[in-house]
Amino acid sequence: MEKTIRTQFVKEFLEAVLTLESVDECMDFFEDVKEVQSIAQRFAVAKLLKDGKTYAEVANETGASTATISRVNRSLNYGNASYDKVFARLEEKNKA
Repeated sequence: MEKTIRTQFVKEFLEAVLTLESVDECMDFFEDVKEVQSIAQRFAVAKLLKDGKTYAEVANETGASTATISRVNRSLNYGNASYDKVFARLEEKNKA
């Protein structure tokens, strides 16, 4: 498989995910997928870092390694702002 995320496999997978209509459907779909736990952990790490938590606090709360925390932090600081976009949308959704 290629190193870039922009592959036909990933596109088809994400299109399938977008057909899911609820959190329960997502839980069912991802129930047997260990990788989703890693993705969720990285999301939690990003959220805690955005909230100003230290690496030690993030590691304690999530169980993530400092290497994972560092990679997520790099993505937050030098990535394509996708985390910021998602966090903003979630904040707006929670206000409604």
